[in-house]
Amino acid sequence: MPGAAGLNLPHSGAANAAPRVFTRELEDLLIKTARYNPHRDGTVLERAFLFGEASHAPQKRANGEPYFIHPIAVANLLADLRLDDATIATALLHDVVEDTDVTLAMLSQQFGPEIADLVAGVTKLSEIERRDQVLNTREQAQAENFRKLILAVAQDARVLLVKLADRLHNMRTLGNLSDERRERIARETMEVYAPLAGRMGMQAMREELEDLAMRTLVPGARTSVLRRFARLRKEHGEIVVSNIVDEIRSVLDEVNITAEVDGRQKRPYSIWRKMEREKVGFENLSDLAGFRVVTDTISDCYAALGAIHQRWKVVPGRFKDYISNPKGNGYSSLHTTVINKSGWRIEVQIRTQEMQEVAEGGVAAHWSYRDGVRTANPYAVGPTLWLKDVLQKLEQGAPPTEFLEHVKLEMYHDQVFCFTPRGDVKPLPRGATVLDFAYAVHTEVGNHCVGARIDGHKAPLWKPLRNGQTVQLLRSDGQHPSESWEDMVVTGRAKSSIRRALKERERGEFSRFGEQLLRRTFTKAGYELRQEDLVRAVAALDLDHPGALFVAVGESQLTPQAVFEAADPAREASVEISRSEEPVVMVRGAERSPAHSFCPNCNPIPFERIVGVIDQRDGGAILHRIDCPELIKDEDNADTWLDMFWGEHADSHAEYPVTLSIILANEPGALGSVCTGVGALDANIVNLSIVERKSSYWRVRLDLEVRDARHLHKILKTLDNHPRVDQVDRINNES
Repeated sequence: MPGAAGLNLPHSGAANAAPRVFTRELEDLLIKTARYNPHRDGTVLERAFLFGEASHAPQKRANGEPYFIHPIAVANLLADLRLDDATIATALLHDVVEDTDVTLAMLSQQFGPEIADLVAGVTKLSEIERRDQVLNTREQAQAENFRKLILAVAQDARVLLVKLADRLHNMRTLGNLSDERRERIARETMEVYAPLAGRMGMQAMREELEDLAMRTLVPGARTSVLRRFARLRKEHGEIVVSNIVDEIRSVLDEVNITAEVDGRQKRPYSIWRKMEREKVGFENLSDLAGFRVVTDTISDCYAALGAIHQRWKVVPGRFKDYISNPKGNGYSSLHTTVINKSGWRIEVQIRTQEMQEVAEGGVAAHWSYRDGVRTANPYAVGPTLWLKDVLQKLEQGAPPTEFLEHVKLEMYHDQVFCFTPRGDVKPLPRGATVLDFAYAVHTEVGNHCVGARIDGHKAPLWKPLRNGQTVQLLRSDGQHPSESWEDMVVTGRAKSSIRRALKERERGEFSRFGEQLLRRTFTKAGYELRQEDLVRAVAALDLDHPGALFVAVGESQLTPQAVFEAADPAREASVEISRSEEPVVMVRGAERSPAHSFCPNCNPIPFERIVGVIDQRDGGAILHRIDCPELIKDEDNADTWLDMFWGEHADSHAEYPVTLSIILANEPGALGSVCTGVGALDANIVNLSIVERKSSYWRVRLDLEVRDARHLHKILKTLDNHPRVDQVDRINNES
């Protein structure tokens, strides 16, 4: 072929000796790419095809077919997305460096740096996969490899498009692999590649990847769904979907709206996931098919919506406007669900052709061609926008496992859209809370948030948000994150911000407490702690600066006595310093040691923010909750308070007393259901008393034993959502 002129084929002797096998496939690929891009460089594509074919000539797939069938299939998948020449060429060459003697230098010489760099990125992802053959049993390796995957994709997101197409074809042809290998690849696809495709807006690819993975991971569930579909078709016939399509077309024709209308049965995985999530049987699902209306203009979208709503009854709560509030991956559409005269629920999505391209291809629309020109699609989100947040997490130096958790949380979600009082839209995952919203606004807003007003009504930090709500955040400079906050949020951004704030505060607390202990130690020895003492101690103990010294003492890595001696070994203390003196910083066990005691009024529990007040009698610390009334009496001495915190295993061996005040309806069974709910959360009810009894309500005092603040939070959240509980508050012992 003329396009091969000047091409240095690898293994040229073998290639020239054997007849070419894929002549028809090359012609088909060139025709397909020419349809959407007549100006494409057919010479580059032909040369890449011939080079890849010659490179893989001796190789076979697991089923015995020539290996080059796979790169051809990957290239065709990307051509279906109307991608550029470099991406199609990369698909044809994506395995040559990994599986043959071809080098990146050879590719750069033959095809230029752009294609060589793309092949290098795909090769790097394949190397990552090979290094972690047991992806789901080696969490640390999975996290590290995923971190490297994101770094590779961040260089050029087309690398991910090739990798996703590669994975899709591999999933279509899993049959000849061992059971163990098929399950590993399917699980990896379900946990990483399918949600990643979804997050990049490639919904059609995500759905197929999920369905193919389901065949391997839960084949029985998939077969069950398909059998029920078959039974439904037997009862109602194949004409149900086509009849509804005709009905929608008729409605649009009446108002002179030109549109493409189609409908399809939902995929088995989508049905099964909804059954699992909503705990319902197949027979209780009424929206088993989806319908799509593609119009010419945005105005026609809203006109079509109005016509459909006029014709059929609207299902409340099912309308979503993603045109005025697009998803983060660029998805734009109108969603509604109506009930027709036959009683069928009709789930309809309405969008323009440009929106449709983004809905199907996601970020691929960023590179796609229309009528031979690479056209800017106004709805296509640049692929680096989502990666920017992910890379920011990487730059913060998060541990690999925490980074993986962050990215998975960002990938696995359906969105709700809420508004600030100024009308700014904040997209959040389903299940997000007031605290998630606060961190979405700004990290410092989240750190000092105490609650919110949702559509004018006061709400706590853990209140879940719903679509369309307006959230006015309430802040206080005295508020700071606590360990229990992690249980209140679902977004990766909020979780990482809370952890970072806790670490920063923890270090500050160690530093301040360590400095106080050193000053007290030097004073007891008859000396004043001076700057030159710190400088000598830092040098003698091989530390970087005095701040690190204070932290080491606060963490009990160094004793005050060791620092005293390091500052001046020849110096003698005027009084003997106890070498066994240990700084009391963290409450690690359940027993109340002589080094600290608990305020009997507020009864702090593990992982609440606590303040230590030095007891002048024995030098120990009395621990108070930050909101304890006793602290108000001593606020003139606040500069001497110790901002202490709990040890990692503070809740290991004990239960702590808590008192709740509950107002509940005066109805038969109300009190019993409350006690049953508390018991179901593994909390011990020590005492119960009825404080006030009215005709419509009771006020009850409940004394409990809980493990820690997270345990208490779950109890409060459960009671707050209890249908017969009007109000629940934690009270102090004097209340």
